[in-house]
Amino acid sequence: MATATLKRSVLSASTINGDSVENLAGKDLGTIKDLMIDLNTGRVAYAVLSFGGFLGFGNKLFAVPFKALQVNCDKECFTLDVDKERLENAHGFDENNWPDMADQSWQTDVHGVYGVDPYWS
Repeated sequence: MATATLKRSVLSASTINGDSVENLAGKDLGTIKDLMIDLNTGRVAYAVLSFGGFLGFGNKLFAVPFKALQVNCDKECFTLDVDKERLENAHGFDENNWPDMADQSWQTDVHGVYGVDPYWS
């Protein structure tokens, strides 16, 4: 019986910051601004997606569960299964007013928006 080989890949956070994010239709959804790490588990909990605005001004930020993102190696970007219009209307936050990402209720709601199980389950 053949054994499947699991290839492990790791990247530094600095190489992910600034990566583009597209939806399944190839539409630009923005760029990854930061990664949020759960200090209790060491897992990447969220990618902070910067979307909208003009020339970097007026961008809206979104906490996207890292599990909701897929790596597209061919295009060297991430893919998120969400329509651009849905993201435009989603609850985000601005640079100076971040949510309490440690709040369990907030975390559960965010995972529900993107249709993925919470990273801690």
